Amino acid sequence: MTDGLIKIAAATPQVRVADISFNINEIENIMARTDGQGVEILCLPELSITGYTCQDLFGQQVLLDNAEAAMLKLIEFSRNLNITVIVGTPYRYGSVLLNCAAVIQKGKVYGIVPKTYLPNYNEFYEQRWFASSTVVPENAVTKFCGQNVPIGADLIFNVNDVKFGIEICEDLWAPIPPSSLRALNGADIIFNLSASNDIIGKHAYLRSLISGQSARCISGYVYASAGYGESTQDVVYGGKAIIAENGKILGESLRFSFEPQTLVTEIDVERLRAERRKNTTFAKSIEVFAPHLSKNLPIEIDANPFLYEESSGLRQIDPWPFVPQGEELDARCEEILCIQSEGLAKRIAHTHAKTVVLGISGGLDSTLALLVCVNAFDRLGLDRRGIVGVTMPGFGTTDRTYNNAIMLMESLGITIREINIAEAVTIHFRDLEHNPAVHDVTYENSQARERTQILMDIANQTGGFVVGTGDLSELALGWATYNGDHMSMYAVNCSIPKTLVKHLVNWVALNVADENSRKTLLDIIDTPISPELIPADSEGNITQKTEDLVGPYELHDFFLYYLLRFGFRPGKIFRLAQQAFSGLHGGPSYNDVTIHKWLTTFVRRFFNQQFKRSCLPDGPKVGSCSLSPRGDWRMPSDAVSSEWLKECESLNPVKANPEQV
Repeated sequence: MTDGLIKIAAATPQVRVADISFNINEIENIMARTDGQGVEILCLPELSITGYTCQDLFGQQVLLDNAEAAMLKLIEFSRNLNITVIVGTPYRYGSVLLNCAAVIQKGKVYGIVPKTYLPNYNEFYEQRWFASSTVVPENAVTKFCGQNVPIGADLIFNVNDVKFGIEICEDLWAPIPPSSLRALNGADIIFNLSASNDIIGKHAYLRSLISGQSARCISGYVYASAGYGESTQDVVYGGKAIIAENGKILGESLRFSFEPQTLVTEIDVERLRAERRKNTTFAKSIEVFAPHLSKNLPIEIDANPFLYEESSGLRQIDPWPFVPQGEELDARCEEILCIQSEGLAKRIAHTHAKTVVLGISGGLDSTLALLVCVNAFDRLGLDRRGIVGVTMPGFGTTDRTYNNAIMLMESLGITIREINIAEAVTIHFRDLEHNPAVHDVTYENSQARERTQILMDIANQTGGFVVGTGDLSELALGWATYNGDHMSMYAVNCSIPKTLVKHLVNWVALNVADENSRKTLLDIIDTPISPELIPADSEGNITQKTEDLVGPYELHDFFLYYLLRFGFRPGKIFRLAQQAFSGLHGGPSYNDVTIHKWLTTFVRRFFNQQFKRSCLPDGPKVGSCSLSPRGDWRMPSDAVSSEWLKECESLNPVKANPEQV
């Protein structure tokens, strides 16, 4: 396991019913191939040694004897490999026959896990041949292929600090699957050896079971089911390999293939453990189900650790973790706007506000806030003229942003007020004895605070409240003037990251807005992000571009997601970013030096600017990440960042990549 990632495979070999020699040869080929790929754990289907559909042949001595002999051969074959293999086999336990999963590695059998729930309805008739795991006493040890081996459904295995449990096929379909208890007992990953036949609609339901169980258990879930070669006398086995992680399907094999299928991907165990630590319901469940959990320590598998110098690329890392792709984006944008506008509507109704007041700059954030206000007013049946949009041009305002602000407000039919702040701020500079030619933090913040004062006073004047426009990314970086644009009565964008703001505005432009508004919205999207506090150049263009000063927002949003959501250390975030921003598949590209530079900036600013987040106004939580001091994020304002910055310094990408300097 490297950076918490473990490489896993689920395979569907070709089988011949009761042809054990053929089946073993197929399995050995898969073992050798996946071991060469650096796979650490391989899962094979239920009863893959014999084939699942042997029916009454499971009562034949030849089949059972040869199955055990084949297992001896497979165990011997594993001696020269490093991979841990989970294979399905029948096993004679005393006077009963069990449907089992055997865990083997380097010539040793580490455990036998019998199936608990044996389906005996419709096309299934397993109780005719097999007994349930419940016949096995607690802490049992059995003689298997000449080795003394633990046997039981509750076994937990540990390989290279990754714990896993096993269930078999029907176990997943039970009201309380055994995997639920295995997860509460510490299993990070559940492996399911299956032989589930295919009928119309069943696969979609199975996918939902797998993704749902991985979500409930906050675990990885690896499913391998029997395929081509099983008997088609009455049913068909299309072959399925599915790997999920905490509710998300990471990969699937091709169904109904005549060729063997092997699905290889990586599961992020650190990510799962971070989720479990935060989830108090998971901890309470451990307490509630304590009487039903095994008291045995995990079985330690003595495997050599796999070390990867760089990411395998098997696990695709999304450079925009806050932005869904494809058709999901439309649905997500609509849902987000509904959450934002409903939160604002409740605040309007509760305060009996006559108006809402917000500053309109012609930039993305204030545009999104205005669209939310319009949506809330429309849903409440209120006159849009109760939305007071205030444009406050100053020293750095360009014609482009000013005109866009005016045109958008006009097309949306809201009340427009224009107050130029230049004279008031100039008087303020004189009172402070500040030289206006010095464009320092006083020069910039005086403008931001003047604008906020105007908005607050207009709200008093009109019987309303100020709607904040700042977003989640700005809060993370502290890119806001304390008691300036940092403050409002209700902040509708406070949990919307900058990378998502653009998509929300674009969605409204393409799906909701009239033609005039659409043109303005699309131009706002194309405008460089800027607070416009520094005068424009001689041609009237924006000179103060935010991303030139604090770094690309798509990088910062990536850093924020993994730091806030999972608590990952800077080194892991850096390596994930290397893969996400490699430029492959047409995605964004940043070299290692650039990623390292802005990661260090992000960490430093995130810690140093907590004091601004400690007194945030109310605002709706929209996604899984929030920095509200009353909700998701409680951090002392004087916390020290030295440990995180030390790790940033230790990465030193310049030495690793001198050509990037």
